[in-house]
Amino acid sequence: MRGTCLVGFVPTFYFGLNMEHQSINERIRDIAMKAAGENGVEFVHTEIAGTKRNTIVRVFIDKPDGVTIEDCSTVSRAIEAVLDADDFIPSAYFLEVSSPGLDRPLFKLEDYIKYSGKKAKIKTTSAIAGQANFNGRIVEVDGQEIVFEDRTNGIVRIPFSGVAKANLKVDLADELKKR
Repeated sequence: MRGTCLVGFVPTFYFGLNMEHQSINERIRDIAMKAAGENGVEFVHTEIAGTKRNTIVRVFIDKPDGVTIEDCSTVSRAIEAVLDADDFIPSAYFLEVSSPGLDRPLFKLEDYIKYSGKKAKIKTTSAIAGQANFNGRIVEVDGQEIVFEDRTNGIVRIPFSGVAKANLKVDLADELKKR
């Protein structure tokens, strides 16, 4: 009996670029969380941007007194050492480690708890009482809802799952008082 030779298409499992991208982002997040924790700063968020040829890996870190250039350099070296050793990013990449800035994005429910009382902007995935963009102050978090004091509509309850994007707003008066 002769051996069989397969010609043509062989069934493969294709999960698509999105699945690959998600997996890489999760691994980078885990590495960044560990590097941040080991260096005394808070891990905020990671994102992958750019193209396949010019991939940018962004890592945001923070700490109560603000992030220094030395903090960014230390965390960057720690992350880079693991990324280079594991070599799981399929192309060349640029690693950026920085502070989230004064207009810090809010990613987790814990961020809203931490910044209760602060001014913020929230954009929702669907309208709440005819409005999808809210400007005002985070009052509190109640379960899975953000209680928000909007400048236009007063107190609004925003489901965390319905938040498309949110950022702290710079309160110049508060910033000038700190100095």
